[in-house]
Amino acid sequence: MSAEATNPVTPGPVAPAAAVRRKARPRIDLRRLGRAALLGNAARGRLPDAIGHVVEAHRAHYPDADLEPLRRAYVLAESSHRGQMRKSGEPYITHPLAVTLILAELGAETTTLTASLLHDTVEDTDVTLDQVREQFGEEVRYLVDGVTKLEKVDYGAAAEPETFRKMLVATGSDVRVMSIKLADRLHNMRTLGVMRPEKQARIAKVTRDVLIPLAERLGVQALKTELEDLVFAILHPEEYEHTRELIAENAARAGDPLAEIADEVRGVLREADIPAEVLIRPRHFVSVHRVSRKRGELRGADFGRILVLVNEDADCYAVLGELHTCMTPVVSEFKDFIAVPKFNLYQSLHTAVARADGQVAEVLIRTHQMHKTAEAGVVALGNPYAPAADAPAADASDSPVDGERADPTRPGWLSRLLDWQKAAPDTDTFWSTLREDLAQDREITVFRPDGGTLGLPEGATCVDAAYAQYGEDAHACIGARVNGRLATLSTVLVDGDTVQLLMGQDPASEPSREWLEHAHTPAARIAIQRWLATHPDSTEEPPAPAPSRPVPDPAAPSAAPRTANALVVDRPGATVRLAGCCTPVPPDEVTGFAVRGGVVTVHRVECASVLHMKSTGRPEVTVSWGDSTACRVTLVAESFGRPHLLADLTEAMAQEGAEIVSATVEPPSQQRVRHTYTVELPDAAHLPALMRAMRNVPGVYDVGRAQHQ
Repeated sequence: MSAEATNPVTPGPVAPAAAVRRKARPRIDLRRLGRAALLGNAARGRLPDAIGHVVEAHRAHYPDADLEPLRRAYVLAESSHRGQMRKSGEPYITHPLAVTLILAELGAETTTLTASLLHDTVEDTDVTLDQVREQFGEEVRYLVDGVTKLEKVDYGAAAEPETFRKMLVATGSDVRVMSIKLADRLHNMRTLGVMRPEKQARIAKVTRDVLIPLAERLGVQALKTELEDLVFAILHPEEYEHTRELIAENAARAGDPLAEIADEVRGVLREADIPAEVLIRPRHFVSVHRVSRKRGELRGADFGRILVLVNEDADCYAVLGELHTCMTPVVSEFKDFIAVPKFNLYQSLHTAVARADGQVAEVLIRTHQMHKTAEAGVVALGNPYAPAADAPAADASDSPVDGERADPTRPGWLSRLLDWQKAAPDTDTFWSTLREDLAQDREITVFRPDGGTLGLPEGATCVDAAYAQYGEDAHACIGARVNGRLATLSTVLVDGDTVQLLMGQDPASEPSREWLEHAHTPAARIAIQRWLATHPDSTEEPPAPAPSRPVPDPAAPSAAPRTANALVVDRPGATVRLAGCCTPVPPDEVTGFAVRGGVVTVHRVECASVLHMKSTGRPEVTVSWGDSTACRVTLVAESFGRPHLLADLTEAMAQEGAEIVSATVEPPSQQRVRHTYTVELPDAAHLPALMRAMRNVPGVYDVGRAQHQ
């Protein structure tokens, strides 16, 4: 499997720099096989010649595999498709054979290969699913049915979105369905040259927008890179040809700096006594094109990367240490995808080393198993539904596992797709949100306070986290704390954040239209849009208390918060006033300053005003609390706007014995409301309990003493 295969769209062989990533066996030329060769000897125990390459590739991964199901599947497929021809003029059986060979080279297990040979029989011939079950077992029937449900793709503008929607549903039950679909599309792309240019372009665009990102997410890099090159050749023929020329020119140059650096790496590891295989991985066409756009003029080492394969995880880090010690590392290029794997199962160490002449070579370090997974992704996992991790490859007659499946290989992104595709109101919404989600090329993990995790695409916000955790119940979300600190719902999350979502208790809670601006995941956007569509007359914001209007108690004094019997001041006869900037109460440590008119203002010692007055040289006045325990204090409550909040808050304060002297509510800003209350308490010791009671009111996220500058 590589992008170096002859491109049917562009005549002539691809330039040699995109060489095979591993030792490739010669691919059988299915077009030259005659009828006898296609059918071969069908006697039991003898394998038809046409599946010889499939068998060879399969045995390279599963030496002890039972090949009888493959023989019977081929015989059934060939006889069923007999007389059918592809648009290229080839016998139709060449297509399922080619798809199966692709999967066999990737390491797919026997059941997948059996289903691949039969994947078009139920759709295009008289073979039924019952017949497939009778001859090959429930597992094969299940996979063939999953592929068949995708229907025959006609690549029409309306048909394609619905086809991929069905494909996602089928994939959710078994990732092997998607593997067969991707191999099917790859072979179709290889033979696309027989179609009209406009149809080639339409198919290539869908492949680019949907199939390639899906291959990336399933970790099947071998399929992804070849699909990228085939699409590149169709949609950007001039740039493709220019890239071909660059690769050919580099191959014709004398000397290969990448090979020289690889030899140096081998020497370093040999001296360190680290068993390793050092290979050169030429870049495929799209990769060369991207590097040329990023770096401008390319040098010899830019046309490939060095791959170091070792046996154990620890050896990866040993190799890294030796290379960074004995060669010149480019530290900024180091990435550790072993400790933190990518969302698509990919694991590897990435680094780069530089030569004295300025040539820089990228180096990938991984184990052999990591390399297999990097190339084949979920295909390399074999049968994910085997009873035990050490179970042999599934035989075609394995026991059925009907209905909904819990797939241990399904990544978080796929679970999300399956969730929101059910909620998408129509195909157009599904299609647009699918493409948006697939455009996200990285996934982050955020933690919940209970230790659970949420997988989200890069760029996700607290709005996305809320809908990922609570579904449509997230309509009641009123805020969040990120890493212990209060955050708006629009806050963009990063990998490793801890997110606590604050949920309101009022059943009248509703999402804001503004949330759509901060929602990046399809699940969040679809849920919000559905709610807004069913509540067209809803207000933009939840009702909030009247803005900027003080609510005074007419019987209460407007100032004079304390008299001399509550404070002892080292200035006989002076009028004492508590500072409004910090509203001190017993037992706060306080200090005083004389101001105009012989008044002494009393501040908490940590008040910012104290530092300012000290810096100006103003002398302090010694102040202490008297015997009175009653106090007046100003509190500031921060909350999210919701109906009845003011009533609930004032009721909680009254239950704690607080008498509200005055209250001010500021206009809502980004769904936040700021309340300022001046209250009288019969005993200063009640203040902590009052503040706790206020914080416990749903929608209130913080309460503190007034701290005016």
